[in-house]
Amino acid sequence: MIIKKFQGKTETEAVENAKKELGSNVVIMNVRNVKKKGVFGFLMPQLTEVTVALEEESERLSAPKKEQPKPQSQHYVEAISGADPGRTARETTPLRGNSVYVTEVPEDDRKDNNAIEEKLDTLHTLLEQQLQKPEEAKEELDEQPETEIERFMKLLYNTMLDNEVDEQYANQIIDEFEKINKPNMPFDHVLSNIYQKMVLKFGMPSGITPAEKGPKLVFFVGPTGVGKTTTIAKIASKFSVEGKKKLALLTADTYRIAAAEQLRTYANILEVPFRVIYTEEDMELALQEFWDYDYIMVDTAGHSHQNDAQREAMKEFIHSMDGKAEKEVFLVLSSTIKYRDLVNIADAYSEMTEYKIIFTKLDETTTLGNLLNLKLYTGASLSYVTSGQNVPDDIEQFNPQKTVKRLLGGKKN
Repeated sequence: MIIKKFQGKTETEAVENAKKELGSNVVIMNVRNVKKKGVFGFLMPQLTEVTVALEEESERLSAPKKEQPKPQSQHYVEAISGADPGRTARETTPLRGNSVYVTEVPEDDRKDNNAIEEKLDTLHTLLEQQLQKPEEAKEELDEQPETEIERFMKLLYNTMLDNEVDEQYANQIIDEFEKINKPNMPFDHVLSNIYQKMVLKFGMPSGITPAEKGPKLVFFVGPTGVGKTTTIAKIASKFSVEGKKKLALLTADTYRIAAAEQLRTYANILEVPFRVIYTEEDMELALQEFWDYDYIMVDTAGHSHQNDAQREAMKEFIHSMDGKAEKEVFLVLSSTIKYRDLVNIADAYSEMTEYKIIFTKLDETTTLGNLLNLKLYTGASLSYVTSGQNVPDDIEQFNPQKTVKRLLGGKKN
């Protein structure tokens, strides 16, 4: 993996400089403001420096995966407590869940990555406590005692499992690291590599994008009870009030009167048009009526993913405007749903259409492993996360760095 720094007057300029030299597939790992060097550097305007990573072709080749035995004891590691790199990792092409092999970070780059290394003290303290504990059971005579790095990796592995990262993905992350592990590698270097690897696996968050021509149709789909209507209201508020975009709200949820009235209330507050859609003809009329708008956001009825007739009806509705307007589909899911159920829901909607994922109710769970699990399972981009009922405050674009920090034991901000 190539890791390099680029500077520019703005972040955009620095990123463009990186793309010119390394190509469009670079992933931004860190962004910071720096002063120009020299005696009079303090008089000069600040520059923006970006640290980027680029996966080399040889690193894309996967090797057979070894079995990783499940550790016998569970330890929770408060790693990189309080860390928040403060910037969302970005890339120009979603990684789509591919395995990533991260090679050793050069010493200078590792020192500059303050967002990771300044927050390792807590991890080191807890690690030392674990390493000083007496062995709970004697090693078998024909087995070699665990090394410190092996015990360290077990702590990280157990931490991921505690955060409900699926065992197969936790094993994958550990296995990939073992391929580039070197003797006597410092613990902070190990953590930095795994942190960067997991950020790369999440890839670039992808929100709602504008249409090239006409309005962008934005469909929100998902099971009942995940908070679709409230999520639409939050996004509509951001786009209308803060972004000054022209938008209309539609609902095709004719099963729940309360949901339609709730969205109508939000539309009245935002002073944007609202329509109830009963048929595909209604949808086409709404498209014609709001053709000069930026976005048309459509709430859909929550259906059981196990009902074949409802799935087919939803598929027809989503594709009813194909060829007439650009569209994006967002699958809204609660972070409290069990992973097995999330897989079944994701599979059902994958048969209907491509989608991006919004996770809701992060305030109702203490573990975020399902965000990584579903990203790697579906390859779909994560877009937004919500953490409360307040409109429009309790929503933000998905932040890979913040999420990985928590998955590795960091405290919630």
